[in-house]
Amino acid sequence: MPVNIPTNLPAVETLSAEGIFVMTDKRARSQDIRPLEIGIVNLMPTKIDTETQLLRLLSNTPLQIEITLLRMDNHVYKNTSKEHLDAFYQTYVDVKNKRFDGLIITGAPVETLPFDDVDYWDDLCTLMEWSKTNVYSTMHICWGAQAGLFYHYGIEKYELDEKLSGVYPHKVQVLSNCLMRGFDDVFLAPHSRYTGIHEKDVIAAGLSVLAKSNETGVYLAVNTDLKQVFITGHPEYDRMTLDGEYRRDIDKGLNIKPPVNYYEDNNSDKTPTMHWKTHAHLLFANWLNYYVYQETPYHFATT
Repeated sequence: MPVNIPTNLPAVETLSAEGIFVMTDKRARSQDIRPLEIGIVNLMPTKIDTETQLLRLLSNTPLQIEITLLRMDNHVYKNTSKEHLDAFYQTYVDVKNKRFDGLIITGAPVETLPFDDVDYWDDLCTLMEWSKTNVYSTMHICWGAQAGLFYHYGIEKYELDEKLSGVYPHKVQVLSNCLMRGFDDVFLAPHSRYTGIHEKDVIAAGLSVLAKSNETGVYLAVNTDLKQVFITGHPEYDRMTLDGEYRRDIDKGLNIKPPVNYYEDNNSDKTPTMHWKTHAHLLFANWLNYYVYQETPYHFATT
């Protein structure tokens, strides 16, 4: 089944070329069903790339999904045109009286800053507080996970000795959780960050650690009522995303290592090997099915 997105969003052309069934909003209005309402708080600087990556994963289920792209009210965006933001994005003010079945809060390249020093921190806190009552289940990704863990549970992040970048193995810790349904015991997922969280703090907060890694620490944690999902990596990344970040860092003159377990033969001149796609699709499909669709009431978006 398709994901319902605005007719002129750049992702439409990319996803259609990949054979992914996308439905424009004009066609969707002719169908007499209630789609799942999913909001995406896109904090990444590469907005169009991130839109495409997330929509690719959200489209791979039998559910019809209505997407609302959200941005921070009081932040000046340097890497995305005003025309694109005005055409496709809404703000908290636009949606504060609306309810969503699911919400995704992406990562952001601000992890070395204290939370209070991020210029949109207050706006994001307002949105996260609003999500407690207006969103059924929220998925937090990378810095979005650290932000959510700090805001909701007071869990502090800490700075790593060097950037964590690459594709790492993770071991499932709780096979019985429906978010892990269909997973192999060990799976791969990308990471790209300078900060981390302590597992003991996550456990002390009453959260369940569903997957973790010796190299990356906690990867996936959830609260008891399924309404908060925290992912410390980037399952949505496509084949060349880590490569682009690595080349960018090199161009900045940073002394940085190539992403681990990423390039063929660990040679950065060779094409990266993508070996996390199955995990990414399964994770998003399980979240949509078991944490959102199976749980949210039919009239949640209008009550």
